[in-house]
Amino acid sequence: MLYNLLTPYADQFLFFDLFRSVTFRTGGAIVTALIICFVIAPRMIRWLKSKQREGQPIREDGPETHFKKAGTPTMGGLMILISVCVSTLIWADLTNPFIWYALLIMVGYGAIGFADDYLKLTKRNCKGLSGKLKILGQVVIGVIVTIGIMNALPEGLETHVAPPFFKDVLINLSWFFIPWSLIVIIGASNAVNLTDGLDGLAIVPVAIAAACFGLIAYLVGRVDFSEYLYLHHVPGTSELAIICGALIGGAMGFLWYNAPPAAIFMGDTGSLAMGGFLGSLAVMTKHEIVLAIIGGLFVLETISVIVQVASFKLTGKRVFAMAPIHHHFEKKGWSEPQVVIRFWIIAVILALVGLATLKLR
Repeated sequence: MLYNLLTPYADQFLFFDLFRSVTFRTGGAIVTALIICFVIAPRMIRWLKSKQREGQPIREDGPETHFKKAGTPTMGGLMILISVCVSTLIWADLTNPFIWYALLIMVGYGAIGFADDYLKLTKRNCKGLSGKLKILGQVVIGVIVTIGIMNALPEGLETHVAPPFFKDVLINLSWFFIPWSLIVIIGASNAVNLTDGLDGLAIVPVAIAAACFGLIAYLVGRVDFSEYLYLHHVPGTSELAIICGALIGGAMGFLWYNAPPAAIFMGDTGSLAMGGFLGSLAVMTKHEIVLAIIGGLFVLETISVIVQVASFKLTGKRVFAMAPIHHHFEKKGWSEPQVVIRFWIIAVILALVGLATLKLR
């Protein structure tokens, strides 16, 4: 909004020229989202506590240490969504279609997560929204956003995938690009959701991934940097660095209250929204495969669940003491802070490996 209001007068007022800078506005988005989160968090936590007398339902088969968390409110993802959306609307170029598609995924998947959290609270169990309805909602929103992204991408990239490590290779998926995009977006959404099981576990890797894709979006959207790094140039994606910055600010504000012992849980409201957002970023910037590296922790959590379910159905035996894998290590005697911090370290390492692919071409 500020970009659209002030930059037309940049020639008359030198200060307004700052608002043309993506890096300046990204910094503003980080600080704004952080402040908004700090301002609304105490009241929102009190309000959610008043509405959720017994807090988020705790899995009966989960680690014993989790029973002491009973009564902790959920749906904390609301404060992240509010801070990110408001900050983005203030600092981003609102004529950029990529911004609106990113917001649509975040808000749409957040609404699905909200419905899931609400049903869990009212039914007092861990099932919530049925899997079929959840996937159906994700598919409908994902298809709408994917078609929009395809129309916004430059000619020659709209249905293509760009593998990392190769300079000029593009794979044309034609009509299969829509299913491919859905796999990336829905897969990322549910992978983050599976990771969100311990205090602070998911939010920091999400912030790390957002920082990485903020940088990628900025580089891909700049002709000079994309040519230097042999990346496929996608005009307009630099603006996505602003919404990534807003997510970093909102995530850090949420972490203040979600750090052990958590005063509030993110819930599906936040995890589905942020995972879907990261998936949409990967599709917009043509870095879908790199997302699997940068978000490797989320992939690991998802694979652990798939392996556990497949093993139990085929052999009747479990590979892990409990899935997702962070619960396995809890069962093996790791304390919750040990699991969380060590998984954060893994997320940082994988993010650095993912960023290295930008130069290895």
